[in-house]
Parts: sequence; structure tokens; C-alpha cells
Amino acid sequence: MALYGGMSKGERNRIKIRVRSAMAAQAATDGRYLGGRPPYGYRLADAGPHPNPTKALDGRRLHKLEPDPVTSLVVKRIYRDYLAGRGLFAIAEALTADGILSPSAQDRARNPHRTTIAWSKTAVRVILTNPRYTGRQVWNRQRKDEVLIDVDDVALGHETKMRWNNPESWIWSAQVVHEPLVSDDDFRKVQAQLAGRRHRQAAVTTIKRTRHPYQLRGLLFCGLCHRRMQGSWNNDKPHYRCVYPTEYGLANHTEHPRSVYVREELIVPTLDRWLLRAFSPAALPDTIQALADAQNEDHDEDALARVTEAKRIIADCDQRLARYRAALEAGTDPALITRWTADVNTTRVAAQAQLRTATGGKPARITPDEIRTLVTALGSILDVLRHADPADKAKIYSEVGLRLTYQPGQNKLIAEAKPPAIMYEGSCPRSVFATRYPARLGKARATGSLRHPLSSIRPSPHGPAG
Repeated sequence: MALYGGMSKGERNRIKIRVRSAMAAQAATDGRYLGGRPPYGYRLADAGPHPNPTKALDGRRLHKLEPDPVTSLVVKRIYRDYLAGRGLFAIAEALTADGILSPSAQDRARNPHRTTIAWSKTAVRVILTNPRYTGRQVWNRQRKDEVLIDVDDVALGHETKMRWNNPESWIWSAQVVHEPLVSDDDFRKVQAQLAGRRHRQAAVTTIKRTRHPYQLRGLLFCGLCHRRMQGSWNNDKPHYRCVYPTEYGLANHTEHPRSVYVREELIVPTLDRWLLRAFSPAALPDTIQALADAQNEDHDEDALARVTEAKRIIADCDQRLARYRAALEAGTDPALITRWTADVNTTRVAAQAQLRTATGGKPARITPDEIRTLVTALGSILDVLRHADPADKAKIYSEVGLRLTYQPGQNKLIAEAKPPAIMYEGSCPRSVFATRYPARLGKARATGSLRHPLSSIRPSPHGPAG
């Protein structure tokens, strides 16, 4: 088996090299659009039939970028303001004040998880550093690396991580292939200014990045802006903070303190007591019933919006196809109708795929007996919460489906547990657990929830405490 596995991996690597070499050649020589989300300021346009005859017969067509009549003006304004001396935050505030939708708000269907009420400094920086605004196709800016989950236990497998390539590795098209929004000279000036500011900031302060064990990493949310709170190591203790006003424009008058801080040590003990109490043998029947009842309360509004939008697109495509058939019967050029029909069919197929994805991901309802089987498997883990390694506790919190929402105005934390419905028995790679523990298999689905205010937690919203 090891021999066949090595042969399979070698063949996969050879296929990957051939595909990437072909894509690099297409981007460099033809300037072909190779897929992905179009940059803010552009939209996709038809570029003719696919050069592969087989794909062309299936109705597939090439695409290219063309300026969006609304957002392209915003991109030009951002470059113009930055060259005039305005900073990233000032530009973000000005755009928010003028009521201009941020990139996430402009394309809400594909950004349901992002904040859309204001422009952020990050969004402005991404636009200023995107070379495709010069009219050239740029490929290979990022790559996927396979990294061992645990170097001491290779049997756990790999995880894929996206990483940025050096600019020297980027593949640029030889010619301008779509209408530029920024001249080459202006783009170079912007990159020089950004690099100069980074050097000045590095000279003032040097950030030393060290990996600290945050037990609630990715699980704690701010109750004001609903964004994940960031880990912050202060006074040799783990804190979590939300600095929304320093990252997003304030022109919309969001009521949010400049910084919201909470110490981890004020949360974890009370949280562990709640989990131990909720999943204790005496309280287990009530917990299981609460999880079963909560299934009726789960409403995925984002999925519903995606379904509605996909159905609207499909209905619009059907109407257009009907008009094209009528035009063909009236004597319109068949070649023109064929091109229109292929374009509409491409849009319709994409909408059908979006509809299948949105409807197929609906959580399945499970019975109380099934919930009991899943929750019972967690019992041996909860018994060692107090003495577990921080990394192991973070794993347990994640497997329980924990979500914490901090309300700084009320000094209250809302805890919600949604154990995943798809689990399998696996061995913990760390020696602290001699028992077996449940882990997710693929993409887990939520079965229900337990909500509880941990009112005894009283962190300060004003800053880190020692």
C-alpha cells in the first residue's frame, strides 16, 4: 500500500506541474483570464468561444475583465487620493462618509461573513496593491502549500495553507489585455509610497511574532460589531480585543469603543464550570432535549438569501432564453442568437450550482437518541478540562461547537454550544488524553444549541489589565 501511495502522490505532482505550466503560459503569452473572483472595479465579460473544441461544443466560453461602470470610478478615486497624500484610514472614512458601498457590501452574496457597514483600511490596501488594475493579467500571486498537521505524527496527514509568493514569482501578461484603471507610472508610485511607509514603521517599532496558546482562538465574538475578537498577549497573559474603529471608517457613527479588551483567565474557569454542569450525568437529559428543540430555531438567513438570488437569476435567464427563441423565429441572425444563448446558459448553470450548494448544505435534523450518542462521547474529555493543556482545551471547545459573544456594555458573555452531528472516534495526538475523543469528519453540521449567559464574568471594556 505504501508503494501504491507513493506512486499516486508522484503522479499527482506530475499532473500539478503540467497544469500549472500550462496556466503560466496562457497567462504570460495570451493574457487569458484563468478564473477566480474579478477584482473590485471590474466585472466579467464574454471573450468568445473556448479554444478547446470539445469545451466549445458544451457552450463554454472565455471571459475577460471589463471596468464596472460604478466601482471602477471608486478605484480611480482611491489611487488619486493616495497619491495626493491621504492615508489608508482617511480614504476609508471618506468613502464611508460618501455612502459608497465597500467591496463586501457591493457583492453581498459572496461575502455573507464579512462586515459591510464601512470601508476598512485592509480593503483600501488590497486595492492599492493589486497589479491587475494596470490592465495586465497577473497570475501566481498565491500558492497552496501542504503542511504536516503534526511533525511528530505524520499519520495525521497534511493541511493546505494559502501563502503569498514573492513578486519575482508572479506571472505577468506580456501585453495589456483589459482596460487599465491605473497607469503603470501611478501604480509604481503607489507601491513606492507604501514600501516607504512600511520601512518607517519598521524603524520605529519591531514586532516580534510569537505563538501563544489562546484557548478561545476563533470562538470569541464582539457583541457590538459581531466580528471575531483578536488574540493579544499583554502582561504575560492572553487577552482578546476588538479594535473595530481603528480598522474601519467611523463616518457611519458606529457606537463602538476604540478598543474592547477581555482577559482569558476571567472567562475560562466559569466556562468550564458551565460545560461540566451542562454535560454532567444529572443535567444530560435536559441538555439533550435543549439541543433537539434548538434545531427548529436554526435559520440560516444567508443561505436563504443565496437561494432567493439563485432562483431570481434562473428565472431571468429563462425569460431571456424565451426572448432569444422568439427573436430566432422572427429571423434574427442565428450566429448572434447562438452567442447570446451560450452566454445566458453559462450564467444559468452557475446559478443552478449555487442553488444546489445552498440547499444541499441544510443541517440535518437528528433524534434525541442520536444526540445522546454524540454528547456521551464528550464526557471523558470534559472531566479533564481543568488540567488540560491550552492547545488541547482549544480543540475541545472547537469540537463542542462553542461560540462566545461578549457584550462589553453589560459585562456579560453569552455562551452557545453546537456539537457537530458528524463525528468519528480518533486518538488525540497529545499524551494528556489517554481516552479517545470525537472529531469532525469533513464539514460538520450543527445539530442544536445551548445558550447561557455567563454573568459572573466581569471583564473591562477599556483595556488590558495586568
